[in-house]
Amino acid sequence: MSPHRALQQHAAEVRRVTWWGLIINLLLSALKFAGGILGSSQAVVADAIHSLSDSVTDVAVLVGLRFWSKPPDESHPHGHRRIETLVTVAIGLLLAAVAVGLAVGALRGLRRLDLPSPEWIAFAAAVVSIGSKEWLYRWTVAVGRRARSSAVIANAWHHRSDALSSIPAAVAVAGAAFHPAWSFLDPLGALIVTLFILQAAWRIVKPALWELVDTGAPPEECEEILRLAEETEGVTNAHALRTRYVGPGMHVDLHIEVDPEITVREGHDISEKVKSRLIDQGPSVIDVVVHLEPEGDEGD
Repeated sequence: MSPHRALQQHAAEVRRVTWWGLIINLLLSALKFAGGILGSSQAVVADAIHSLSDSVTDVAVLVGLRFWSKPPDESHPHGHRRIETLVTVAIGLLLAAVAVGLAVGALRGLRRLDLPSPEWIAFAAAVVSIGSKEWLYRWTVAVGRRARSSAVIANAWHHRSDALSSIPAAVAVAGAAFHPAWSFLDPLGALIVTLFILQAAWRIVKPALWELVDTGAPPEECEEILRLAEETEGVTNAHALRTRYVGPGMHVDLHIEVDPEITVREGHDISEKVKSRLIDQGPSVIDVVVHLEPEGDEGD
């Protein structure tokens, strides 16, 4: 199967899971808003806003997918996968902004002396959210890993952070509903929710930012690439390795040494074997440029 055909198949799967995620997020947002308002729970209302922000990232993935799934062209010879990286950063920054807004509201709630006691309907809404969003996380992250899509995996973690944030919300509502004097637990639970969201935001943004500044592969992956190249028949040494990420895939540039007496055709065939082996067996390698050198004449 050609790389472009595989990309299109993955795009269809990504589109399907993201549409389902959008629908479920909108339904959960409405459910938690209703449960939080009717049940007088600030934590559950905050959790509803988190679910609503999930809907925004679903839309970002659906829109971005139309662009990053395009094949390479004259203007973008390396493809369009950096668009996916930008979408990933946008998702993380949006999560962080949501967390800050929720934290401000929670701190204001903690200063109130007349906090209403939450009702059990708010607890029920939070429990439904935990189960739904954990299931959606597992489905989405599986699709993201198959498609090697950082944006889809980031969106999956957005779902997981929503599921995790519903846990302290549910605990806070249950505690405050059971004992009215503990009503302060509700805004405290909302504040804990923000910590989960900020952690998820950093986990999403950090690798995407490193990719945008062309950070190379970690040492263990570089060693694996050199080992695979040197074990290819006809290669006596591999060096001058350079790597960078374009979207979820790695572009590799390296030099190999071969017998100086072989023909150009034989040298070309060896370089093609190295390229095929790295793409088939290397760590997320999608493109390779191989430079040939005569044995014993290692360049700078």
